[in-house]
Amino acid sequence: MKLKIRLTQINRYWILITFLTSLVPSLFASGSAASEKDLGFRNIYAKEGEGSLHIYWSIDCDFSGNVSYVAVRYKKHLGSGNEWVYSELLRSDLTEYKLDGLAGDTKYDWQIGYTKQNGEVKIPGSEELFTWSPVQKNTTNRPWGLYRFIVLIGALGMFIYGMKVMSEGLQQSAGGRLRQILGTMTSNRYVGVLSGFLITALVQSSSATTVMTVSFVNAGLLTLTESAGIMMGANIGTTITGWLISVFGFKVSISAYSLFILAIGAPFLFIQKGNSKSWGSAIIGFALLFMGLGFLKDSVPDLDEDSPIIQFFAKYSDIPFLGRVLFVGLGALVTIIIQSSSAAMALTLALVVKGIVPFEVGAAMILGENIGTTITAELASLVGNVHAKRSARIHSMFNIVGVSWMIFLMPFFLQIVDYFVPGDPFNNGESAAIALAGFHSLFNLTNVLIMIWMVPFLIRLAVRTVPSKGEEDEIFRLEYISAGMSPTPELSIVEAQKEVVKLAELDQRMLLKIRELLNEKDRTKHPELTEKLRHYEHITDRIYSEISKYLLELNRFDLTPSTSTQLRAILSITNDLEHIGDMFIQMMQIVERKMEDDVWFSQKQREYLNGYLDLLGQAFNVMLNNLKMPYDQVNSAEAIAVEQGLDKTRDRMRKKHLKHLEKGDYPANSGLVYSNLISHIERIGDLVLSVTEGITGQNIE
Repeated sequence: MKLKIRLTQINRYWILITFLTSLVPSLFASGSAASEKDLGFRNIYAKEGEGSLHIYWSIDCDFSGNVSYVAVRYKKHLGSGNEWVYSELLRSDLTEYKLDGLAGDTKYDWQIGYTKQNGEVKIPGSEELFTWSPVQKNTTNRPWGLYRFIVLIGALGMFIYGMKVMSEGLQQSAGGRLRQILGTMTSNRYVGVLSGFLITALVQSSSATTVMTVSFVNAGLLTLTESAGIMMGANIGTTITGWLISVFGFKVSISAYSLFILAIGAPFLFIQKGNSKSWGSAIIGFALLFMGLGFLKDSVPDLDEDSPIIQFFAKYSDIPFLGRVLFVGLGALVTIIIQSSSAAMALTLALVVKGIVPFEVGAAMILGENIGTTITAELASLVGNVHAKRSARIHSMFNIVGVSWMIFLMPFFLQIVDYFVPGDPFNNGESAAIALAGFHSLFNLTNVLIMIWMVPFLIRLAVRTVPSKGEEDEIFRLEYISAGMSPTPELSIVEAQKEVVKLAELDQRMLLKIRELLNEKDRTKHPELTEKLRHYEHITDRIYSEISKYLLELNRFDLTPSTSTQLRAILSITNDLEHIGDMFIQMMQIVERKMEDDVWFSQKQREYLNGYLDLLGQAFNVMLNNLKMPYDQVNSAEAIAVEQGLDKTRDRMRKKHLKHLEKGDYPANSGLVYSNLISHIERIGDLVLSVTEGITGQNIE
């Protein structure tokens, strides 16, 4: 009995559920696809334009025979007193209608209606005879102008900033690995290509790779041949960015998931352990990059075929050769202005996807972007030595030569890409974006396979077009330890000793510049001299750092007692030489303050200082001779004698200085500066002697 009652209750519940389920379609009938079908309409949607809505629809076959006329009505979504505005009567076979003259950036309600009446029908006046679709809502785009141009620049800025944050985060998280790759994978230009590709693919910035390469060449850590291979590899690596943009930026809307990606990356910024912050920056930069790409795609205007811009591209793209040259130049100019080939490529791809730029024009602009990106390395080399300038010149020539031959063969290469890419890139924007990424990769890969055999010629051409200014250009690079560790630690020690000589020669040049600065009465020449001194000091710091790293790395080997002693001696010597450079900078600052305070030396003061500097120059000559000799053959007697001469001269100068102050031969502020310079010269003399003592092992036991 109880079982029967329970089954009866279950049946009642089932009947109730079935009844409620049957009511669901009627509850949501308004505006749904089902109601549109019941009314006879299907596929109702609108495309937003600049102050316009392009409305599309279709009529079900079961209703089409009874439809006499179609009409569209619309009104602003918000605001009191809005009344429907009606279109003219439309033929029943039409399936689209464009509403023009609407306000930009405004939301509109609109409907499509049809009537079965065959008699006289007027709109407005007979709207009650029409069957109207559910109300649809769309917002028009703001007309193209200053505002949207600024939005476009802002979107581009977000893309560039995201690329910068991501690249810097990846570089920081990679840490010493990049330096290790450059140090161990550049034994020849072929391996250098792989090294450049890996680094660029890792940090997603060819500019970072080329600037890093130029700086390493400037420091003497890479040869021109090695740098050429790295930059060729960077050109291949940068094509990865184009694939990311074309596949994920346009095919998959990663911008829709950017906030989710930001949520993943943000917590890493608050983790102090390891490289967590760097990885967080890389993730956040990735999200910002694609957010910017999404805004960029949306901010590019929708233009019809009659637009002047469309007509311009269409007109010149039909010119076989000159048109390509024109758009190559345009792509190079855009890249130089933006200072980012990735951002220029993103803008080009967005224009191609929107149909503003034809596929072949986009390919020519990408070629130009390969030329424009070389400006980054050229700018980085301006502050470098002749070797850095030659490295940047090789990069420029490599890209310019490659683009030159591709201009002639571009139609053939585009046909190859068209064969492998699905869809029609010449008529479909998204297919064109994929095809352009493929074209970019194919071009750079082919160019590397051709030009890698011409590296010796490119180097000779770079040497010829960037002549050396003499020893001053040649001296400031590491020549002997740039290839890494030698097979034996003893040989590595000898190579390090040769680099120490170059460091000492640089200090000697600073001595000459200080003397020149002290005796230069023309204030307009002081900035050039001080800038040269700062430049020298910067180089001494860098060389000292590289030698120290090299020796510390060498210390990991199993060294003999003799080699270990030599290693500690070189560390002590380089430390003294670096301090000498710092002392010269302090003397330069004293002289600069002297000029700012209008403090002048008497003729006697200048003579005494010049004589003291002459003695210091003798001490430098002795030090350099000792550094160039085998360390076990050096005798410190001559260095000690010169240092004693410096001490005696210092004592005589101080006595005379006090007498001149008592007589009032020069003011107290002049005497203070004079005494300060004497003290600095004395301390430099002590450091010079310390170098010789380091050679003989007297100060390292």
